[in-house]
Amino acid sequence: MRPEHHEETGGGGLLVPMAWMYSEYIADEVLVTGDLMEPTTLEYRAGRDALALTIFLSDGAVADELPVARVDELRLLTAYGAAWRRWVCARLEALQRPTAPAGRPDPDLAMARATWRWLEETELLAADLDAITPPPWEQADDGEGETQVWTPAWRLGLPLGHLAVHLY
Repeated sequence: MRPEHHEETGGGGLLVPMAWMYSEYIADEVLVTGDLMEPTTLEYRAGRDALALTIFLSDGAVADELPVARVDELRLLTAYGAAWRRWVCARLEALQRPTAPAGRPDPDLAMARATWRWLEETELLAADLDAITPPPWEQADDGEGETQVWTPAWRLGLPLGHLAVHLY
């Protein structure tokens, strides 16, 4: 990437979202270690993005290896969908850092907001996780498979990220 050109005095270089990129890297490592989903799928991306957003918003310093306390924190944060969604919205609202040094937008926060927008607005076709189905021996054989619904990407990615954290 070429650096931005600025006519002002002082060092106004390109702002790189390093905290976001590191959160994304850690999330990717956790998912790859869990080996739950092919990395080229949208479901994998949803899991990686949900986990990266959780890591970024949790304000914890992340080392190259996740310490046990950090893994436990991620397990708790990703455990319940509705509570996680409210937590993400509250944390993004609380992080009202509209600018970085020199009056420019904070690139980490911009990436986190764009990721949240993708997770909220993108819908994936998945098994209906809320459907209550009787055990197989009580089901009538009507030839239809499981019920599938369009669901926001975070609703599919969050359980994937949660399971990957458990396997880490």
